[in-house]
Amino acid sequence: MKVILQKDVPGQGKKGELVNVSDGYARNYLFPRNLASKATTGAVHTYELEMRAKADKKSYEREKAMQAAERLKTCTVKIHAKAGPSGRLYGAVTGQEIVNALKEQFGLEVDKHKLVQDEHIKTYGIHPVKVKLGGAINAVVQVEVREEESK
Repeated sequence: MKVILQKDVPGQGKKGELVNVSDGYARNYLFPRNLASKATTGAVHTYELEMRAKADKKSYEREKAMQAAERLKTCTVKIHAKAGPSGRLYGAVTGQEIVNALKEQFGLEVDKHKLVQDEHIKTYGIHPVKVKLGGAINAVVQVEVREEESK
């Protein structure tokens, strides 16, 4: 009997998959526990439409991430900060500061949790910061920390 799984079932498949199981297993275990529904013609058609829509959405999000990665590669974000006489910043440049500068200078919206900093930025200069955009798509944005001008 063909069924569509409503939840993950160990040994059978993941939620939303169309699987072939024995009649007794479906009637006595899957259906009473609401783990699966019978794969009628209408249900199979709905399943196929959902899978197609999910694939289209994934493709769209991947394309959008690729475009964002291309834009980020060309960006050099400039951040002004104060430092002591030794050249070390009084504090570190935070992910939120980088995100705000990206939005202000280039109009790009990036979640601060997608930034990956190997080490805290505590000195002047240009520092690479990795941005995870989803899936296997990553970009590196250059962050230039400059001395804050005195007024």
